[in-house]
Amino acid sequence: MQLKNVLNLAVLGNALLAVAHPGHHEEREALQQRSFKRNLARGLEKCEASIEASGLRARAEARRRAMVDVHRRQLQTRGDTAEVLNKSHLSTRPISPNTPETEVFDDDKKVCLLGPSAEGETGPYWIPGEHIRGNIRENESGVPVFIEEQFIDVETCEPIRGIYTEIWGCNATGVYSGLVADGNGNSKDLANYQRTFLRGVQQTDDDGVVTFETLFPGHYANRTTHYHNIVHWNATLLPNNTLAGGSIPHIGQIFWDQSLISEVESTYPYNTNSIPITLNADDRVVNVETNNADTDPFLNYVYLGDNIEDGLFAYLTAAVNTSAIHYPYWTNVYTATGGEYVCGTCDGDPDAVDGGLPTTTAA
Repeated sequence: MQLKNVLNLAVLGNALLAVAHPGHHEEREALQQRSFKRNLARGLEKCEASIEASGLRARAEARRRAMVDVHRRQLQTRGDTAEVLNKSHLSTRPISPNTPETEVFDDDKKVCLLGPSAEGETGPYWIPGEHIRGNIRENESGVPVFIEEQFIDVETCEPIRGIYTEIWGCNATGVYSGLVADGNGNSKDLANYQRTFLRGVQQTDDDGVVTFETLFPGHYANRTTHYHNIVHWNATLLPNNTLAGGSIPHIGQIFWDQSLISEVESTYPYNTNSIPITLNADDRVVNVETNNADTDPFLNYVYLGDNIEDGLFAYLTAAVNTSAIHYPYWTNVYTATGGEYVCGTCDGDPDAVDGGLPTTTAA
């Protein structure tokens, strides 16, 4: 992937420090985090009538039913912390072409509030320079996942049209593409700098929706199964199909039910990973995201076939405060020649030699 110009983001505020990826974290004041989440939740409650009246919910139900039907037809021719953790996010409603829209995906009245309760939880494996693309699976083995995300502006109650949202995750054995580091698979495999699997950016449509074709992620040391998510606000699309400029109003992570993780981890190649599994209940980020914040950062999902190997359709609606500004952590960038390690501390100081966002990248 290429990044022709600078990701021209002004990096302000306090420094974010990090160590190796396993167990990596950057802390924020818990009370401030929870307060922001509660404000998002109250704002979204205010938006309910507007969302319903605009037909946004009905269109989401119809769209998601159609997507599940398409992928099922393709299969035929060749779903407070303790409360969230104990809740099943599997959609149990049977779906057929004749199912009324009012009965499809009705459980999506649960909204995953994506905001800064885990800001700074980017981890060092965000890589500026991702290509704009929806299919990020490449040739990786594992359980196929089709993810739909819908973004709502909590201040206006309108879908957020035309923004770019980015997703990335590890492969079935816990390895991220685009970098070489201790704790990320084989640290001697320099070819991983050139790999781009399971990373990509999409622009939202008129209903604030993006879709990604990806995989169910595996696990690595000291973290539960998760995806990373970033929203780019007022970014510019470059001729090389990457982004520059703008700000980042959201950095977050999204999760899966523990029962589903266990089912997936029993299949190949997930079951070849000998690293101990960290449960949702023991994951620090899950607890920060859900503890007394009225939030539920777990994907709803539907099975596409009779077996888990047939794949999943997963979905969430995200409330975002677009006026917020946050600063993602990074250690590598994509250049014309592949991934490149560019900094040691990346402490958020734009004047530091090895800090802030990248100031030079290859054309």
